[in-house]
Amino acid sequence: MASALTTLKTRLADINALNAAITIMDWDQQTYMPKGGGHARAEHIGILSRMAHETFVADETLKLAETSEPEGEEDEALLRVVRRNLSLATKLPTSLVEEKSRLSAIAHEKWVEARANSDFKSFAPTLERMFEIARLEAEYLGYTESIYDALLDQYEQGATAADARRMFEAIKGPQVALVKAISEKTETDDKALYGEWDKKAQSEFTEMLVQAIGFDFSRGRQDTAPHPFCTGWSVGDIRLTTRYKSYIGSAIFGSLHEAGHGMYEQGTPSKWDLTPLAGGVSLGVHESQSRTWENIVGRSKPFWSHFLPALQAKFPALTGYNLDTFYKAINKVEPSYIRVEADELTYNLHVLVRFEIELDVLTGKLAVKDMPEAWNAKYSEYLGITPRNDAEGCLQDVHWSMGSIGYFPTYSMGNLLSYQIWGALQKDIPNTDELMASGQFGPILEWLKSKVYSQGKYYTPKELVLKVTGKPMDATDYLAGLGKKYTEIYGM
Repeated sequence: MASALTTLKTRLADINALNAAITIMDWDQQTYMPKGGGHARAEHIGILSRMAHETFVADETLKLAETSEPEGEEDEALLRVVRRNLSLATKLPTSLVEEKSRLSAIAHEKWVEARANSDFKSFAPTLERMFEIARLEAEYLGYTESIYDALLDQYEQGATAADARRMFEAIKGPQVALVKAISEKTETDDKALYGEWDKKAQSEFTEMLVQAIGFDFSRGRQDTAPHPFCTGWSVGDIRLTTRYKSYIGSAIFGSLHEAGHGMYEQGTPSKWDLTPLAGGVSLGVHESQSRTWENIVGRSKPFWSHFLPALQAKFPALTGYNLDTFYKAINKVEPSYIRVEADELTYNLHVLVRFEIELDVLTGKLAVKDMPEAWNAKYSEYLGITPRNDAEGCLQDVHWSMGSIGYFPTYSMGNLLSYQIWGALQKDIPNTDELMASGQFGPILEWLKSKVYSQGKYYTPKELVLKVTGKPMDATDYLAGLGKKYTEIYGM
């Protein structure tokens, strides 16, 4: 007779298959699904989400999780993850899970259309229900201090609204001061980075870049989507998306960013594939890797000393740049409207706006219908600019349509962790600049695989950060790294 643990693993495999089907449908909806498929897709995703949730929270699963005895350290970690997930999932009614899944599929189509028409009012009723669901989720999950805590904890285990506030307080002052000092310098000319760029050529170049840094195309692919993302359903099938805009850096840095997520997922040990131990441990740690490859590597001078000739060969309009002027152009500091295209220094202010708005809506301080005005007021206060329309304002992100409320602070956590983990990497590999300049990214990727990617969810997020860097997350390395980089670029 099979042990409780063996039976539990079989049951978890069934649940994994249902969730994989949902993920495939979601990826297809954002990439290739015809517009007319939205209604049926919402029904299918809603039903499959209900089935997955019912199977997971069933009495049989609970009993198996409770009675299973670990047969080794890996089983101990697996049972820890499963029991935490069950403690959350069993608090949520299946009907709410199904409604949220169905609504998110419908909301995505409404969001795409609303953003295309810059029409927040058409999307507001759907968004209002999504926030109502988030409030219900938080109440079912329970919290001690802030309603936001219950939501953020699902994305970054143990993190609270108070943690997010402390993080923003630590970085806001130094970053605003650095931005102010840079604003007094001569304006950086990046006009040549804007134009009409051939999409096929961009696709070829970005695929070459992400393959060069280590993304395995025999276990993944890249497509286009309205909002770049990475997803997957096994270590052998990881999907990246990017998008092509008038700013050529949009596709380049978007692809590098998503490849960072993708290589993290591809780094899961194959023995853990399709189990709860597979994949990134948290969204903050996950984001640290996308920001590492996008910013620390991808916006570095050594990186472009290697790749700039290939870029200019592909896009002759960029031949007016030399390495120094190109490096400065792609690191231009200037308040802008779009978060995913923001420079490193102003990026966290974009995240802060979203965090404060989410918190205000959840607590009833702000009505959903008043979001555009609140958003614009915060952009005016924090960045000194006012969005000209809803598309470049509160409709720019896909997250709220997905029901991912409480997610945004993990982006800034990822920024801090990217420099903290990179600092640990450089102690072991001090010649990273020379490696990047010669196009050798293998040693960097292998270190990250060994220390971070291959750990999956074996440790909790806080345990992993402590193990890799020797200290809890803080802003020290991040502020020092940005300060050094930008004082050098702007000659301060």
